Amino acid sequence: MKNTIIQFIDFFHRPFEKFIPIKTFRYAAIGGGNMVLDLVLYFLIFHYVLFEENIDFGLFIMSSHIAALFMVYPITLTSGFLLQKYVTFQDSNLGGWVQFFRYFQVSIGSIFINYILMKVFVDILHFYPTPSKLLTTIVAVIFSYISQHFYTFKVKKSD
Repeated sequence: MKNTIIQFIDFFHRPFEKFIPIKTFRYAAIGGGNMVLDLVLYFLIFHYVLFEENIDFGLFIMSSHIAALFMVYPITLTSGFLLQKYVTFQDSNLGGWVQFFRYFQVSIGSIFINYILMKVFVDILHFYPTPSKLLTTIVAVIFSYISQHFYTFKVKKSD
């Protein structure tokens, strides 16, 4: 399965190989696919699971656009980590659990970025939730790529 995904992505890289390194292209392809999964799941959960209604937890009420964000998170966290680990950052020699822990830390930063920007776009600026999610995702992707490359999946230098 891994090799099939790599061959598929690399096939589309050929026209861009002079301009974009293969690792960056794979990251963008995997991240883009995971972003599409994230947006589709977000849309479906927001509209058809939560029916755009707030959730009353008794002690507090969570808005449906934020609840959908948190419901999608574990799914795309898992798919994103596995794909990035086995397709994009194969050269990392850090242990799998170290990578996952670091990936989780970076994803917490991303979810924080998503949360803050969703609150700003939807609750303050009154933008529609789904386009707001797309805008926040773009910011989070930039943060994530830099963090994943230099922290999560960095190649440990040998002594």
